[in-house]
Amino acid sequence: MYRLLVVDDEEIITNSLYEVFHQWMPEKLDVCRAYSGKEALNWMSRTRIDIVLTDIRMPGMSGLELTESIRALWPRCRIIFLTGYSDFDYAYQAIQMPNVRYLLKTEGFDKVMEVVKEVIHEIESGNRMNEWLMQSRVQIEALEWMEQGEYFRQFVADSSLLGQDKEAMLSDFRTLNIGLDPKLPVLLALGRVAYSAGKAYAEKKNSHRSVRLIWNSFMDEHVRSIGVLDKHGDLLWMLQPRSENPSGDRLVLYLEGTLELIQEACLDSLGLAVSFTISGFPCRWEDVTPQYERLRRLQQLKMGDGIPMILKDQVDSSQASHCKEGVETSHKAGVLEAHLEAGRESEFMSELEQLSEFVLNGDDHHQHAAQAYYSIALVLYAKLTRLGLQDPTGERGKLLDLEGHDSMKEAFRYLRRTAEDIFDFKRMDERGKTAHVIDRVCQYIEEHLDKDITLVHLAERYFFNPSYLSRLFKQERGINLSEYIEKCRIRRAKELLKEGDLKVRDVAPLVGYDAAHSFTRFFKKATGLTPQEYRDHLVK
Repeated sequence: MYRLLVVDDEEIITNSLYEVFHQWMPEKLDVCRAYSGKEALNWMSRTRIDIVLTDIRMPGMSGLELTESIRALWPRCRIIFLTGYSDFDYAYQAIQMPNVRYLLKTEGFDKVMEVVKEVIHEIESGNRMNEWLMQSRVQIEALEWMEQGEYFRQFVADSSLLGQDKEAMLSDFRTLNIGLDPKLPVLLALGRVAYSAGKAYAEKKNSHRSVRLIWNSFMDEHVRSIGVLDKHGDLLWMLQPRSENPSGDRLVLYLEGTLELIQEACLDSLGLAVSFTISGFPCRWEDVTPQYERLRRLQQLKMGDGIPMILKDQVDSSQASHCKEGVETSHKAGVLEAHLEAGRESEFMSELEQLSEFVLNGDDHHQHAAQAYYSIALVLYAKLTRLGLQDPTGERGKLLDLEGHDSMKEAFRYLRRTAEDIFDFKRMDERGKTAHVIDRVCQYIEEHLDKDITLVHLAERYFFNPSYLSRLFKQERGINLSEYIEKCRIRRAKELLKEGDLKVRDVAPLVGYDAAHSFTRFFKKATGLTPQEYRDHLVK
């Protein structure tokens, strides 16, 4: 799915274009809107934008100035300038820029839609070209990748020691053709490929190689990176910005947006769902080990079963290495967590029973029991949160409140019942799980119709790739997400108009429209009547 941003300081033009494109090809185009260059940059800072349709002359920040900022954030973004001015200087500046089109507003909606369609075709053609280039690199990189992987597996095991000698690192990097700088901070990204059961080793190996090549085709132009297999069989990348390209927060934002494109390419060309867990901040090479362990823990606790997520660690590794991260899980709790993630119910229950007996019958009863209880409770709480489940009583806080139980023995029984609920849910078929997720999305939409609900916002809230969420919703409900939101707004608007206590201008913001005239146009298009005509009809 591609993302189009419409930018114009004239509200009626922005809203008209938004409504036209919003209903044009909802399965392929996610449409956003902004009424100024500043608001457009806010969208850019939240998510990847593929196409920007913008006026050239706007107060505050012109379209040309906006384009410079867009280039810094999303170099692949295509720009279409739409203006009422035929001034040659503006047109000349626009056509000098790469990946830029220039249109006059007098050319009409049909011409604008035709150009947007051409741009989408160009983007798709470019993505296919990336796939062809990917095939040519396979043989050269195979041996080099094995050597680099062995080096970094050792490095990740003890970066505090190996990361101190910068000269030795520089020599190793040159020998192994690692295009990173040991004197600059590094950003980490951990990728997990969701495989179907019974996948052979050779198939997994080829899939990893293909995912890395897709990564390189999207990243190489603006980011220096090296990707290796970690000891658990997941893909680990280390990244640094190229000169005069995004760094720090901008690098993280660029990474998030580009990873979404990589996920879509992997799903479309390889049929593989890939999830990523990334650092929120660059770290020193000496801190790679603790940062990598943080990413693995985040991946273990929150990543879905075959759902392509992008998770971000929000803690600065320079601070994380000097602080405790809540309750430290015991070895037994780690074993239980592994059984829970793998769906091994009998092993989990057996281990839980043994641990319960050990701590409840031990000499230091309360101290060990409390520590064990909270270790297991945190594992279960994280799983409940990721699956979107309530605990058995509907009081999720009780899971992390030992004092809320009548006795220590009852507290451990509560842990067992919670675990049984989780395993019951995991046994549901895939359609049942999908229905559960989409039900939660629908409930949120219906409770927040007064907000500007977008696909990007919903994806951020539920940790989904926006394109994946769009496909999932269409598959489950039979209509596009945007259509569902419109139906909910129409239904709610009719209810409010029927009550008769509110004026039309007061109903508009309650269903997500700041301007009454936009609401009127939307309502009439859906029902054939203006809001006032609909109300009068009810009275008659």
